[in-house]
Amino acid sequence: METLVVERADGVVTVTMNRPRKKNAVTGTMTGELASVFRDIARSTEDRVLVLTGAEGDFSSGADLTDSSSLTASGLYYMRRISDLALALHEIPQPTIAKVPGVAAGMSANLAFGCDLVVASEAARFSEIFARRGLSLDCGGSWLLPRRVGLHKAFELAYFADVISAADALELGLVNKVVPAGELDKTVDEWAARLAAGPPLALSMIKAQLHVGANSSLAQALEYEAACQTVNFNSADTVEAMAAFVQKRDPRFIGR
Repeated sequence: METLVVERADGVVTVTMNRPRKKNAVTGTMTGELASVFRDIARSTEDRVLVLTGAEGDFSSGADLTDSSSLTASGLYYMRRISDLALALHEIPQPTIAKVPGVAAGMSANLAFGCDLVVASEAARFSEIFARRGLSLDCGGSWLLPRRVGLHKAFELAYFADVISAADALELGLVNKVVPAGELDKTVDEWAARLAAGPPLALSMIKAQLHVGANSSLAQALEYEAACQTVNFNSADTVEAMAAFVQKRDPRFIGR
């Protein structure tokens, strides 16, 4: 990987955007590498959790508007690559965590918000910076923001493109947890380890259920819940969970 560092340990995949001299700004190359890694994770039976972060104190400042590989590509072609990246992240069946130590702006803010969980340091800040650059939303922002904060607040964030603090992002519901900078790694490691030790099949179904439920009627959501739970009832992991409960021990899940 030219722009990423990918590390695997105990079922946790940590993907680090690694262009610290540019605040980890996303190039055309990074867009392709991120999408490729996300699809590899989605197909893996060993990878149980994704942690997405940036190198040396920042998440990412957004698209690198000086990147020649982006500027020379046709507009629609380049934007479809960004859309492909957003879909690749969204379609990962495993739990995903954004670890945000510093700035997360533009498309990279939307990459963070596109993760299932967002943990930020007190130094983190976020911005839907697009309007300041004469641009409109991309990387899923138009879909994510209304679902995270409601339509009126989404208009405010997008129209004014203000930089908001981690505390404000927490109050708005854009992040799950804000911790001191020195506790960020520990907090994310603990959450990732808990998820990696959880039942992969059930967690993937919970993720799918919440996405389906957010975009369907109650009747449709209930039918989907019933189908998913039927699969779980017949899985080895549910048998293991019940045995572990009776035997008063921690379960050992295998993902089937």
